[in-house]
Amino acid sequence: MKIIGVDVGGTKMDAACIENGKIVGRNAEPTPYDRSKDVVTNALIRTIEKVFSDNISGIGIGVPGLVDLETNEVLDVVNIPSWDRVPLKKQLEDYFGKPVFVNNDANCFALGEKYFGQGLPFRNFVGLTIGTGMGAGIVINNHLYSGRYCGAGEFGMIPYLDKIVEAYASGQFFEDRKQGGKLLAKKAAAGDPEAKELFNEMGMHIGRAIGNILFALAPEAVILGGSVANSYPLFKQGMEDVLQNEFPFQRLYQSLTIKVSTLENSALLGASSLVLDAIGQ
Repeated sequence: MKIIGVDVGGTKMDAACIENGKIVGRNAEPTPYDRSKDVVTNALIRTIEKVFSDNISGIGIGVPGLVDLETNEVLDVVNIPSWDRVPLKKQLEDYFGKPVFVNNDANCFALGEKYFGQGLPFRNFVGLTIGTGMGAGIVINNHLYSGRYCGAGEFGMIPYLDKIVEAYASGQFFEDRKQGGKLLAKKAAAGDPEAKELFNEMGMHIGRAIGNILFALAPEAVILGGSVANSYPLFKQGMEDVLQNEFPFQRLYQSLTIKVSTLENSALLGASSLVLDAIGQ
């Protein structure tokens, strides 16, 4: 079965034709983020056309924003101001004649892990993306739980200390200290004590975020993705220290599996997984 996965970002639109978990065709185009909603939608159509064929079973699209699954409209897309209340599913189904499924990109990450990555052994888990911010997708009984407007799983937006969780448990933690995460990661890996301590401190905040997830959902696993997750060895100890010493329900924590995503092209595979989830594969 061939399906198309599309990752819509503020700078580019990336589309891939996927067969048996492998990318067999791919096309990316710049996102006309500052143009009208119709111009943006037409650019997306052109991006998909390059990888489309009549034997496609469906199209899955991940967007960095909210989606109303009842009206099938895209709402409030980050970095694309004109894309507000866009009936994207209907427009693309009318054009391509294939089923189209749209969801938030963090939800797509979790679903991609379920079908192609670290989530395969688990029925209930959270995919936690840690990059310039913190996002999450929730899988319950092998299916994505999106919530109203695809807004479920916004653990990074929970009030925490003097700000919110993602201000301390994502790349924003380094930005506030006027230092880039990549440079700090190199320094920490080389043994720089200040850089190592910063990653340890961030790990403590991530541990408390995972504690919130345990309180709310008690999942079998948390799967980490995103650019900051690539530095997992640098913040792992701080994260574990908090969960071992502060989290009150140790049975929950001790039964939790924490994994780091190893999935290449996770955004595209995740978007394509919307088709698989909808048809019950």
